[in-house]
Amino acid sequence: MERIRLEFPEQRLVHRHAMTIRVSDINYGQHLGHDSVVSLAHEARGQAWQALGFPEWDVDGLMSIVSDLAVQYQGEGKLGDALVVETAMDPVSGKGLGVHHRLVRVGDGSVLATVRVGLVFAGPDGLAVPSARVSDEIERTVAALACEVAR
Repeated sequence: MERIRLEFPEQRLVHRHAMTIRVSDINYGQHLGHDSVVSLAHEARGQAWQALGFPEWDVDGLMSIVSDLAVQYQGEGKLGDALVVETAMDPVSGKGLGVHHRLVRVGDGSVLATVRVGLVFAGPDGLAVPSARVSDEIERTVAALACEVAR
C-alpha cells in the first residue's frame, strides 16, 4: 500500500498553538483518534486566522471552505500529551490557498501528524468567488506574519 507523504513548508509558518490531548480526543486504541487530529487542526487553523486578524468565517470579507484534506499519521498521541500545532499557509493561488498543520508533542518533539487542507474562498452566498475577488491583502498578511514568526 502506498502512503501519502506531506511536506510542511517551514518558511511559511504563521502560527503555533498549544493544546493538550483530552479524553474526548482518545479512541478505543487509547491514543489520539484520527477524527480528533482533524478537529485539532481545525482549531489551530481558526487560531491562526485570528492571529492574522481575520475570524475564520470572514477572511477579508470571504468565507473559507475546505475543498480537500490529507493527513499523514506519523506517531501516537496519548491522553494528557502537550502538543504544539504549527500552521503554515501557502501563497494565495486563484480562489484559495493551502493550509498545513504539524502536530508536535512538546515532551520529545516528535511529529504525530502532518495535515494539508485546501481552502476555497466563497462569498456570503456560499458560492466560490472569482480569483480577482480574492484580495492581495490576505497574501500580504500571511507573508508578513510568516516572516515575523520565522525570526
